[in-house]
This record gives sequence, C-alpha cells and structure tokens, in this order.
Amino acid sequence: MTTKNTDVLIIGAGLTGLTLAYLLKSLNVKTTIIEANTRIGGRIVTKRNTNEAPIDLGATWLVPQQTNVLNLLKTLNIEVFEQFYGATAIYQPDPNKQAQLVALPNNESVSYRIKNGTQTLIETLADQLDSTSIQTDTSVISIQLKAEYLEVKTNKQTYHSTYVISTLPPALFNQNISVTPELPEVITDVLSKTHTWMHNSIRAGFTYKTPFWKHPQSSGTIYANSGPLQEFYDHCNAEQSLYALSGFMSANLHDLGKKQRKQLALDQLQSYYGDQALEYLSYEECVWIAQKHTIKPDNNFLMPQQNNGHPLYQERYLNERLFIAGAETSPVFSGKMEAAASSAMHVFNSLKAEIN
Repeated sequence: MTTKNTDVLIIGAGLTGLTLAYLLKSLNVKTTIIEANTRIGGRIVTKRNTNEAPIDLGATWLVPQQTNVLNLLKTLNIEVFEQFYGATAIYQPDPNKQAQLVALPNNESVSYRIKNGTQTLIETLADQLDSTSIQTDTSVISIQLKAEYLEVKTNKQTYHSTYVISTLPPALFNQNISVTPELPEVITDVLSKTHTWMHNSIRAGFTYKTPFWKHPQSSGTIYANSGPLQEFYDHCNAEQSLYALSGFMSANLHDLGKKQRKQLALDQLQSYYGDQALEYLSYEECVWIAQKHTIKPDNNFLMPQQNNGHPLYQERYLNERLFIAGAETSPVFSGKMEAAASSAMHVFNSLKAEIN
C-alpha cells in the first residue's frame, strides 16, 4: 500500500468539504479530499433529465438569513430564485376525509432554490479545485496520531497529513473510523448521540409536460398528515418552462420497493388532481436511510437535532490536528446548507491563523 503526503486531508466531498477546500486555495497548501461514495455532493443530489425540470432529492431550500451560503453562491456567480408556494395549499388532515383547498397565511418570508438544482453549487465548487485531489470510492478506515502528523489509512492507500478534517455525519464517523489514541469518552458519547440530518427522509419528485396544478382551484403545495406524500411543492425550473412536483414521502415506506412507493404517490396525486397526475414524464426518489455513506441505522432513538452544534464540535483533537466538522456540528442553522458553509469557514479560520 502506497503512502502519500498532504498538508490537509478532508474526509467527505459534500458541501462542507468542498467549501473548505475552496477556501484553502488561498493558503497555498496541499489539500486532499477522500470520498467513500462514487459521486461527490454528500446530501446534495439533483437528478437531471433532458428537457425536464431538475429534481432536488437532498438539500434544497435557503432563506435570506443564511448569509454565509448565499454569499458563497454570489461569489461563485450562481443564481437563486424564489420558491413558489402560491396563495393556497391542498391540505388533507385525515386519509379518510376529503382533501381541502385552504388559504396559506400571509408570510412575507421567502425561500430560495438554486438555479438548475442544488448540485450546481457542488459542481461549481469542484470546478474551482484544480490543484485539489478528490479521491472518490475511497473509505477512511483509521486515523492514528504520530509525532509530526496524522496517519490516515484508507481501503486503497495511506496518507500522512498535518491536519485532518472529518466532514462526515458525526455518528457515521464514530461508527466507521478507528481513532488512535482513542478520543475522550465525552466526545465519542456526543458523536454517537448526534442526530443525522435527512437520515430517514425519503425525497421524491415527478416531472410533467404541463403545470396543471397552477390554477385558482388547485395548488402545487400539499400538506398531508398521513399518506405517502406528506409535503409536496411546485418544483418547476427557474425559467418556469419545465414543470415538476417534489417533496417528502413518509419515512415509513423505506421497506417498500421503488415501484410500490411510486404507485402509492401517484394514487395520492390522482386523488387531488385527477388522471392528469398519472401523465408524468419521470419519477425520481432518494431513500436516505439506504445511503450507507450517510447513515448506519441503529436502534437508538435520537431526537431531531439532538447534539447538533454541540460545543465539543468547536474543539480540536489528536494534538490539535483533528477537526470534526460538517452540517451537524455548526451551532448556526444546524443540519442545513448554511451550517455546512459555516462549519467550513470555522475550520478555515482556525487553520489560517496557524498556517500563515
């Protein structure tokens, strides 16, 4: 097994890892990103089919208060556009009762989506990293403290790095990577009991030839307390020329097959829109609990957002050489894209103070 040297080794090529690598370009350090998946992006996934609206199946929405990620998008010349909710929503509180068309409350706050899908941010960041090595389909097995560096063993080769930054969901880091010497029990306990954003979500979407939901007696905004689709929204493209509906499916359906989930979703949409809902172009989904590089299911119940942004994530370990970063570790908008960007900036500022 070969050994390579690097200044900074980042575990995970999601938004935190890629943003950090992008920021590190200004410090003229050798940076390596190790990604276990065969793709980059982490919990950002956009499905694109020719002449169809792009469907986001992971991180999707932004709000004006999320300034770090919005400034990053502006710097990269990536456009955002306002999510369309409309004045009404289809609301079904009980599967045994008829769905109702209800007025949405007046709300001056807005949500944004990224033009051509959230994956545009991932692709643009990766394009900026000419000198950064991104190794996909590579899993980190262990991290060991040596006198002058950290030794990181993967399933393909060994790295010697001055600093290591894990951007994995904390619970996954704790389960998958052996650390020598062992981390203090106080932090391993927090790692194991940190809720992973999106861990049991099912995202789904249908593309269509026409936006049949856009008329006064209907809506593309759906809220259902039971049934396969629980939150669904208009998911047309920024130009409003390609049409889709997309949102969240009940997490209880993860044991079913894709064909079964699709049929249940179509049945529900048909009950709202009639047979035109059946005339879809494509169906896309992502069952996040099945993504082994995001979560390893266990029987321990965790409250949503449990230990997200915990103070121990702001500290460093293994002789100040190991950072534990990522969306769950930031106290600001924990679990969101803003948290991922904020976490990357926190690590960058710490490294900048030492490297310069």
